[in-house]
Amino acid sequence: MPHYLCHEAPDLLEFDTDVIDARPGAIVLARSALHPGGGGQVSDVATLTHAHGVARIVGVSFENGRYWHLLDPEHAALELSGDVHVSIDADWRSTVAQLHTDTHILNALVYRQFAGALVTGAQINGDGTARMDFDLPDADNDLLRALEAPLNDVIRQGLDVRATYVSASDARSTPGLIRSLSVAPPPTPDGKIRIVEIGTLDRQACGGTHLTNTAQSRPVRIAKIENKGRRNRRVRIELC
Repeated sequence: MPHYLCHEAPDLLEFDTDVIDARPGAIVLARSALHPGGGGQVSDVATLTHAHGVARIVGVSFENGRYWHLLDPEHAALELSGDVHVSIDADWRSTVAQLHTDTHILNALVYRQFAGALVTGAQINGDGTARMDFDLPDADNDLLRALEAPLNDVIRQGLDVRATYVSASDARSTPGLIRSLSVAPPPTPDGKIRIVEIGTLDRQACGGTHLTNTAQSRPVRIAKIENKGRRNRRVRIELC
């Protein structure tokens, strides 16, 4: 994982840049403040103003070490060059950041209440919904539903959210920093892992976009809990 510009300058939602490579319906930018997605989080979306008009960036694809910004289907045949202006969808970014922070809170509560249960999957969407899958073969679903109240209590507390970096070896050797059974955020080129901290409640590896304070999130509700196979419990949440 590189040092994303969206991590270094989270308030940079509009910027000018150049197209350095193109194919029909996709471009590589000289610099980009879009989060490319990953780890269950969808990518940012944006409006792209170019010499011939306006298009939408609807996704980002990482291919052979480069980030291709994908244009909307209406401009699938367009092949661009030159200077462009990018305006990231602030509402989309905010929605995803709220949900990603909220899933960390949920993760922390599950980790504490269910003896260090690990995450087996996640999906954070731009429509205000998200899901987390946990390795909880014997969990009582009613106990999971009851986490809605403490989750919203943490939101109301207004805990600060901040990001730091530790060495990859420290991340691997520190219990609880990596919460996924199958995947961890890739290290930066200098061998660091990004760590997101929520007050004293939670501290874990993550490469996604987050709030700076939990009170910036709308309340959430636990919409559904599903048994997915013998071991997994899927918890679906949505912003109110």
